[in-house]
Amino acid sequence: MPFVIGTAGHIDHGKTALVRALTGQDTDRLKEEKERGISIDLGFAHFADSRGGCAGVVDVPGHERFIRNMLAGAHGIDLVLFAVAADDGVMPQTEEHLDILHLLRVQRGIFVITKADLVDAARLRAVREEIELLALDTTLESAPIVPTSTVTGEGLEALRAEIAAQLAAPAGPPPPGYFRLPIDRAFVARGHGVVVTGTAVAGAIAVGDPLRILPGGATARVRGLEVHGEEVPQAGHGQRVAINLGGVEHGDVRRGHVACDPRIERTTARLDAWVEVRPGARRALRHHERVRVHLGTAEVLGRLVLLGGVTGLGPGAGGWAQLVLGEAVVALRGDRFILRDETARWTLGGGEVVNPFAGRHGSAEHDVGGRLAVLRAADAATAAAAFVALAPAFASALTTVAQAVNCREEEAAAALVTAPDVLPIPDARAPDAFTTAAKWDRLRAAALEAVAAAHHAAPLAAGVEMESLRGRLPWDVPPRVFRWCVERLVAERALVRDDSMLRLPAHRVTLAADARALGERIERRLADAGFTPPDVPRLEEETGSDRARLAAVLGVLEREQRVVRVTPDLYFGREAADEALRRVERHCRAHGEITAAVLRDLIGASRKFAIALLDWCDRTGVTVRVGDARKLRR
Repeated sequence: MPFVIGTAGHIDHGKTALVRALTGQDTDRLKEEKERGISIDLGFAHFADSRGGCAGVVDVPGHERFIRNMLAGAHGIDLVLFAVAADDGVMPQTEEHLDILHLLRVQRGIFVITKADLVDAARLRAVREEIELLALDTTLESAPIVPTSTVTGEGLEALRAEIAAQLAAPAGPPPPGYFRLPIDRAFVARGHGVVVTGTAVAGAIAVGDPLRILPGGATARVRGLEVHGEEVPQAGHGQRVAINLGGVEHGDVRRGHVACDPRIERTTARLDAWVEVRPGARRALRHHERVRVHLGTAEVLGRLVLLGGVTGLGPGAGGWAQLVLGEAVVALRGDRFILRDETARWTLGGGEVVNPFAGRHGSAEHDVGGRLAVLRAADAATAAAAFVALAPAFASALTTVAQAVNCREEEAAAALVTAPDVLPIPDARAPDAFTTAAKWDRLRAAALEAVAAAHHAAPLAAGVEMESLRGRLPWDVPPRVFRWCVERLVAERALVRDDSMLRLPAHRVTLAADARALGERIERRLADAGFTPPDVPRLEEETGSDRARLAAVLGVLEREQRVVRVTPDLYFGREAADEALRRVERHCRAHGEITAAVLRDLIGASRKFAIALLDWCDRTGVTVRVGDARKLRR
């Protein structure tokens, strides 16, 4: 089983010395750490036991000023070696580190009483009791306690045996989803280029595979992999991994970024979460409070918006909240995070990401907490449907759903195509996106209402342009999804489509008496004009009608095939247009082609009318232009 061991505990409680005694490796790598004798940043080693087990080791700093560095290393810990010095006992960072590990849901641990050679048996018993009391009601409540001394070697074999037993324990199911590695170091190695390190929290990667770096979206290729200092062809979850990246610059990656499978595409700056405050917290979490959010190896400032009308969460309380972040992060359902105060002085609480791609919640939104509870507690299949219902968009892309609920796309698709009240887009055989029956009913009603309103406002219009209708919907619907909506409305016979126009089935354009009289007058005028009809501005002058009313009447005449629209501002009478078309076809059959000059002579009109008619013949598919001439298309 891949395994990562982490350390925790107050400053100067012997964490680094303990790792050195167990592994023979010094995790203090910075010059300042050597000079000051304290750990400042993360240190790394690997532990091998007598049974052949091997685990990565992350040594974290204990000083309160470096909690942010401790948090960057704590996110991927499987087993924690929690150091408590025998002479000091429980100290402030002992308590804060334990709160952090509990909030991150680290389930396996060993409390190591260090510096046991400095105290007597009574003091050891007292420290043991302090630890047992401190660990009550935490994830490490039942963790074993082992006294040790790196000076005398006392307890080290017992500790090694306990670690080996933990390494040999049955492994749980692998984490869901695609490969993710929150980056805790990024540097340039001479002769190799950019290298990033971190703990792989899900999936697997192999040399040659593509990777995406988020936030930012840079794409890279895996040039090489190392685990425990040795080159390997592939690596995966639960391992400390160094990745040599090709195709990116050093400035493209830093701590807080995530190296992940390219199918993970989205970041988020607004997420819904379950938040809890530890009983020992110094104060309550307040509604709209500015907080420092630690998620994976990322640290960002944000605002905590408590949901459900709650104004505060006191010590020991839990509740629903939305985190509005100042920077985008990578977050998936089930990810754990820590909340600290804005000035980074103390830990306030933590929680679990439930909906990583949340929208704003209005005060009138119904039962947000209940729906989030379903999303949090559900299996991946049920969670996928719950996410689609909660998503602010009309339709959620399959890639978004899979990333949000932290599963593979095929798993999400299989769950959603059979889920009640979920509609696949375009169909269940090859779904690209999903919506719900409730969202569809709302969109359907809005679309029909918008078309009906357009008919009322412009009764002489044939209908509503499709793009115009898309802009009147309650969601910003992508064009591809909108086409599916239109096809569904037409299939349901709720709308009728005429080219790019949509109308209600019962909509019929009928002219009132005055409009009918105007139409007959225009029709006679165009018929009398033959091949030299007046254009629309001239018709405005002659009829005394405004442009909008004239356009509406001409539109009706055109749909009734009583006139022909040759250009936007030029209409011919039906008989004249048909006769011009016959003359064009007859001449082309006799001579192979026709020019504007020839048609001008054939119809006895100016070149302006001849060119307009030839362009119309091209648009209607009768002719095709070749140079200055036209030939029959068929």
